[in-house]
Amino acid sequence: MRRWRDPPRDVALMAAPQPAGAPPRRTAWLALGDSYTIGEGVAADDAWPRQLARALRADGVAIDDPRIIATTGWTTDELAAAIDAAEAAGDAPGRDHALVSLLVGVNNQYRGRAVGEYDREFAELLGRAVGFAGGDPGRVLVLSIPDWAATGFGAEGGGDRERTAREIDACNAVAQARCAALGVAFIDVTPISRARGAEPAMLADDGLHPSAAMYALWTAIALPVARRLMAPTRATA
Repeated sequence: MRRWRDPPRDVALMAAPQPAGAPPRRTAWLALGDSYTIGEGVAADDAWPRQLARALRADGVAIDDPRIIATTGWTTDELAAAIDAAEAAGDAPGRDHALVSLLVGVNNQYRGRAVGEYDREFAELLGRAVGFAGGDPGRVLVLSIPDWAATGFGAEGGGDRERTAREIDACNAVAQARCAALGVAFIDVTPISRARGAEPAMLADDGLHPSAAMYALWTAIALPVARRLMAPTRATA
């Protein structure tokens, strides 16, 4: 959902130098999505991918801050087109990331697009995400679509909150099924978005997007899964 001017895309940090004789390890992270991935309305370091990267490093996991391909308002097809454009411009994400995350779909629902269309386009994006992880679905994680209708903006908008919830649940169900079929980790942040999404402290100034505090809750949910996925690339002492 677009409410602010689109920010620039983040660029991944270079991996730290390896000790002499140490085996190479993957440390690059690619984060694909929309406003929830760039952290609309919060400082760049407060978005959940940056918070999760810091939490992983605190656990001794070697991971860079993510390269982010995401913009506020993007739907699944717009994210796919942005990846295509990056590849055409010679800025391809690469195919050997230690971790690839995907969170997209809220704008499909917001614009009234069919769940079947979301299913097809999400499946294509998920396949590309696995490709960016070197073909290993065990290095990919997907976050569910949070429920924007549970926010202050959603309450003030006077829309049909129950219908929005049903449509978001339908999108999340097909995404979860796609992940299960490929062996991709699916992290459900929707319940916490509904339970606490109306709290002022959990919202950015626009009353719609999550605050750093809400992203911290998402990070806490995602951390055990990400830690498990990253276990083969832990830093050595």
